[in-house]
Amino acid sequence: MAIDMAQFHQVFFEESFEGLDAMESGLLNLDMGDVDADEINTIFRAAHSIKGGSGTFGFSAVSDFTHVMETLLDEMRDGRRKVTQQAVNVLLGSVDCLREMLQAIQGGKEVDRQGVAAHQSALDDELHNRSTDGDSSSPPPVKAEAAAIAPASPEIAGWTIAFSPHLNLLKTGNEPVRMLRELATLGDLTVTADLRGLPDLYQLDPEECHLSWKLDLRGQVPASDIDEIFDWVEEDCDLAKQPVFVELPRFDSEPSAPESGGPNEVPVESAAPRPVHARTTATEVKKDEAKAAAKGSSSIRVDTAKIDTLINMVGELVITQSMLSLIGEHFELSKLDQLKNGLSQLERHTRELQESVMNIRMLPISFVFSRFPRLAHDLSSKLGKKIELKLVGEHTEVDKTVVELLSDPLVHLVRNSLDHGIEMPDVRIAAGKPETGTVTLEAYHRGGNIVIEVSDDGKGLDKDRLRAKAVEKGLIDADAILSDKQTYELIFMPGFSTAEKLTDISGRGVGMDVVRRNIQALGGNIDIISTLGKGSTISIHLPLTLAILDGQSVAVGDETYIVPLGAIIESLNIKEDRVNRVVGKGETFLLRGQYLPIIRMHEIFNVPSVRHTKLTEGLLVVVEGQGVRCGLFVDDLLGQQQVVIKSLEANYRRVEGVSGATILGDGSVALILDIPGLVRLANQ
Repeated sequence: MAIDMAQFHQVFFEESFEGLDAMESGLLNLDMGDVDADEINTIFRAAHSIKGGSGTFGFSAVSDFTHVMETLLDEMRDGRRKVTQQAVNVLLGSVDCLREMLQAIQGGKEVDRQGVAAHQSALDDELHNRSTDGDSSSPPPVKAEAAAIAPASPEIAGWTIAFSPHLNLLKTGNEPVRMLRELATLGDLTVTADLRGLPDLYQLDPEECHLSWKLDLRGQVPASDIDEIFDWVEEDCDLAKQPVFVELPRFDSEPSAPESGGPNEVPVESAAPRPVHARTTATEVKKDEAKAAAKGSSSIRVDTAKIDTLINMVGELVITQSMLSLIGEHFELSKLDQLKNGLSQLERHTRELQESVMNIRMLPISFVFSRFPRLAHDLSSKLGKKIELKLVGEHTEVDKTVVELLSDPLVHLVRNSLDHGIEMPDVRIAAGKPETGTVTLEAYHRGGNIVIEVSDDGKGLDKDRLRAKAVEKGLIDADAILSDKQTYELIFMPGFSTAEKLTDISGRGVGMDVVRRNIQALGGNIDIISTLGKGSTISIHLPLTLAILDGQSVAVGDETYIVPLGAIIESLNIKEDRVNRVVGKGETFLLRGQYLPIIRMHEIFNVPSVRHTKLTEGLLVVVEGQGVRCGLFVDDLLGQQQVVIKSLEANYRRVEGVSGATILGDGSVALILDIPGLVRLANQ
């Protein structure tokens, strides 16, 4: 009976992506010149595993390409070739190419043959340029017949671009028409709009972007110019670009290439042109596809010790259940103490079982951190800076969902530190600093949260410049009085940027506001500490898990709401003389010299059966969210409890001021309050 090999594909892809991460990390750690046998062997084994697996499953394009990489790595391992920066760059580009090939095959897409051939050509060039002593002065060997049939390098005649904005693109302050206008300045642009996503008029939201476009740009336009236009909207759109080549005449005739045997096959000896650089203008994988492939499937690897603990807890639970069943079969009042003890054991075992199950979802933050050495390597080379990236606390564990959603915000923060924070080497030396700047990425636990800090020893934030820029852009009044914290947080305002010139790294005033919004969506907050001339530290505080919440139940009429315990400062009764009413502005109360706004919960959520309407009769729960404190007026406090968070948006729709819902012990539903959203709702 034939075995269905497709059932093993997912495991192969997961292991292959892990192998590519190991290869990338190993290549970045190689010392130039000397050969580190252990590091080279690690890289070689990862490549060999990918080659063997792809050959087993019939992915010949991947197997053939990896074979060429193996040859180059084998020469380094045997000492026939010294490690050079050029060879490392070529291999890093090949790792990127392999990742795109595997993502394409996993998603059922066609492999980008042109990009694969170009990377393979760069590998062949590097192999031909081999020199044992590292002297590259001697010309590489060239086959006599190669010159006769090699085609001239093709010229890029233009680009075909698929641009599909997400619904929220307009809300981030971006305007597609401006991007199209900038594209038109680069060459001859033909725009074709796709109206298929446009809803009926009565369903149309003018703040949402329902259109997508096919863009045909003609002209010899560098890829970097196009990337620069779309750089800061890459998280809010699906984007793919395909170069259009013009083949120059060959020196002599050559038989046409045989037809491909399938979408996953690429001939090893491709007649594609040999590029000068290892980086090629291959078709870009759409962002969503790349993210999905990078994250892999929904499966996670779990330490067997965690499984053993879970099994032991289930065993304890079964024993307790059996004991309670025996008590229930012949229950008498004399067994009441036994019943209470059994229920107490059941509660304890259930809580421990919950903790064990949640522990299985915990992954080391290194799953996110592992991508940044490559980012630092590429950007420091591109910017001409010397930068050392330090990773601290990579083994700190956090919920899998948080890990997946944390990646993009951290990329923005690290890029900003590399680009805006760290100075050029000559500037650092003139300031009395080492020419090599340091960016530190650190993670640690604090209470029930995980804290992630991105710090650098760069130039820091200039408060005067930030303020002047904000006034210039009309974001604040010229006479506004801001604390240091408020001044630093100006960088999170939509449309704010201090970049003196636009590059493909520094942005157009979008990005940092998106970072804060994404962090807040995870139930966290972000803080900045900076010293001019010494550097900056940006701290992200996030809950360890998005599935369980420690909350305080409060009663408002007949309704029960859950206030996140971490947001509560205190609860108190107030006297009438501490209340201040402002006509048209609402109510405030005085707490230790500070006036805080009062939010009447029964008015916000329109609860009719409220027991108390006078502030002196009910309770004020003082809460804080995103640096803003306020008092929630409720009827009573019911108790603290852990609740399982259910998504309200997935099951109903998004409700301002509510982050989710939970089911209480009596079967009723209680809404979980979103404190920052509640403050915004009250202000409206």
